[in-house]
Amino acid sequence: MNGSPPPENHVDWKRIFSFGIVVALIFGIYISRLFTLQILQSEEWTARAEDNRTETYNLQALRGIIYDRNGTVLARNIPSYNVTITTSNLPDDPGAVQEIFRELSELINLPVNQEEITLENPYVPCISNHGIAQIAEYGEGSTPFQAVKVKCDVDEVVARVVQEKAMDWPGVGIEIEPIREYPTGATTANIVGFLGPIPAAQEEAFRAQGLLPNRDKVGYAGVELQFQDLLAGKNGEWMVEVDVAGQVMRGLQAPVEPTSGYNLRLTIDTRLQQALTAILEREINFWNRYLNTIRSTSGVVIALNPQTGEVLALVSYPTYENNRMARFIPAYYYNQLIADPANPLLNHAVGDVLPAGSVFKLVTAVGALNEGVVDPEQFITTPPKITITEKYFANDPGRERDFVDWNEAGFGQLNFVGGLSNSSNVYFYKLGGGYQDEVPEGLGICRLTTYAKALGYGEYPGIELPDEEKGLVPDPKWKRITHGEGWSTGDTYIASVGQGYVLATPLQVLMSAATIANDGKLMRPTLVREILDGEGNTVQAFSPEMKWDITKDPVIQEFYDTTIRGCEPIEGQTKTVETWVIDKVQEGMRRAVTHGTLAKEFVNVDIAAAGKTGTAEYCDQYANAKNLCIPGNWPSHAWTVAYAPYDNPEVAVIAFVYNGGEGASVAGPIVRQAIEAYFQLKAIDTAQAAP
Repeated sequence: MNGSPPPENHVDWKRIFSFGIVVALIFGIYISRLFTLQILQSEEWTARAEDNRTETYNLQALRGIIYDRNGTVLARNIPSYNVTITTSNLPDDPGAVQEIFRELSELINLPVNQEEITLENPYVPCISNHGIAQIAEYGEGSTPFQAVKVKCDVDEVVARVVQEKAMDWPGVGIEIEPIREYPTGATTANIVGFLGPIPAAQEEAFRAQGLLPNRDKVGYAGVELQFQDLLAGKNGEWMVEVDVAGQVMRGLQAPVEPTSGYNLRLTIDTRLQQALTAILEREINFWNRYLNTIRSTSGVVIALNPQTGEVLALVSYPTYENNRMARFIPAYYYNQLIADPANPLLNHAVGDVLPAGSVFKLVTAVGALNEGVVDPEQFITTPPKITITEKYFANDPGRERDFVDWNEAGFGQLNFVGGLSNSSNVYFYKLGGGYQDEVPEGLGICRLTTYAKALGYGEYPGIELPDEEKGLVPDPKWKRITHGEGWSTGDTYIASVGQGYVLATPLQVLMSAATIANDGKLMRPTLVREILDGEGNTVQAFSPEMKWDITKDPVIQEFYDTTIRGCEPIEGQTKTVETWVIDKVQEGMRRAVTHGTLAKEFVNVDIAAAGKTGTAEYCDQYANAKNLCIPGNWPSHAWTVAYAPYDNPEVAVIAFVYNGGEGASVAGPIVRQAIEAYFQLKAIDTAQAAP
């Protein structure tokens, strides 16, 4: 041992050097990565850590309330009670948890186990069908410290029982959230509308406004949609610190409280709305029973103040029950509404474009008198029919075409008041298109179009509803573009009585009559009386808005060419309507009530009214499917418009009945009863206000 040589290190120094380089490289990589994370990217990772540490809760704002003009609530918020489970608070003993689930199941009538949660069948609060255990398992895996909804909108008694059992059922609780209630329901549904979840296509836009998808709801129809931003208010927020499991540790700043939405007071009188709804439904049902067939399936009644434009009632039949949309929109119910040919979801009063028929003769009457086409005292022969040569261009030899009157015997000799009060088709054919030496030059399509627009046709009325339409006032250019053919003389004749291509909404027809009733002043129709804050203070009051006065404002255009070739307006050349013209049309409408088409209906009415009837032939997809579109015997819609009192009108009413037949006998009674209902309610209010 003592003589043995000392041990020698046979490790190659190159290996040691290589090992050192590797170690240095590893440490270099780590140091470089730490330098990048802690120095170069420190702000980014600090922000991410902050995001993980903090969470911002969105605090829901209360939606504004909607009232009628008398303070009757049309839309409000009521509490909805949701049963929830916070899995982090459930007992540790699985047996105790199952006992809680069983007892809860008996109370809320929801199985403990039902349909597993999968990608194909995800958990959707309040909608999907899953058992209590499956929902609790979902909550434990996603948000153990946050409550998940087990069953929504339970009865208040059930909610109280759950709250009373808080000590015995740890983790089970009640969440109270506001939902929309519509006390007047279907009666005002087409005005008020309803709410629905934020559409996926608009999610980004609504997030930018502070709304929360899958919780907040937005307007889907009616005033709820039109005034979404005003009614919704502004959500608040609260930033808190959370741990890794999502449990709230503390608030990081004072919460920004939500701002409730503004309230709306509408111009609608719910009492009149209910009365007009009952009148319309009763008349439609009467005729369907009388004829022993479902002839009429839809209709409209609108009442407004012609002097202010305030809409007092707006009935669209059939309607829907918007309370059924309060929690969620049932797919089966929504599909049922969509499939209904009568289209209950459409507000027919403002969104349905229809042939106006003889109520459009008010336009022809104003235009023909103002343009000197006819003298008001001039008598015109009105046989059962006239025959004209229909031409498409100046040198067209044309072909003969008959135009018949609704009165098969004809009316004989009629002056202007007689022609209007009896609604003679032949009289207005001659005024619109001219006829031989008797009426050498008719009004023509170009002038007819401009007078129609002056009375509110062919433009959006401007009422605060999202589905309003502007109808159609045709002219030669429109026909060339749309149908690829020229305008014919026959087109002018038929347009003069509101048929052919002329289309209008019931609201537009009412506006035209209201303009005449209001001595030529066209008021913008409105549904909003005032905007209120949460304390009931007026933020913005309604003020009548006159669109124009046709006796003063130059809204009627003159033309170079008023023939079938086209309409060439003269730049800067306009005219107004003479006041005596309005007076004469009013006289004709009054005569219709006393001695004309409405005389029979208003014979026992003490209220001095003036009006106009209309029977508009049509052929749509539904009539065509039933083989009703027989040439010369088309089905017809029923129209009547009237206002009262005649000397100082305060209410104007339009009634429309789809496939109703004759306007005077079907729509006339509706208008008469609507006017009577208005004055009855006025008398009640006057009596109650008396000392």
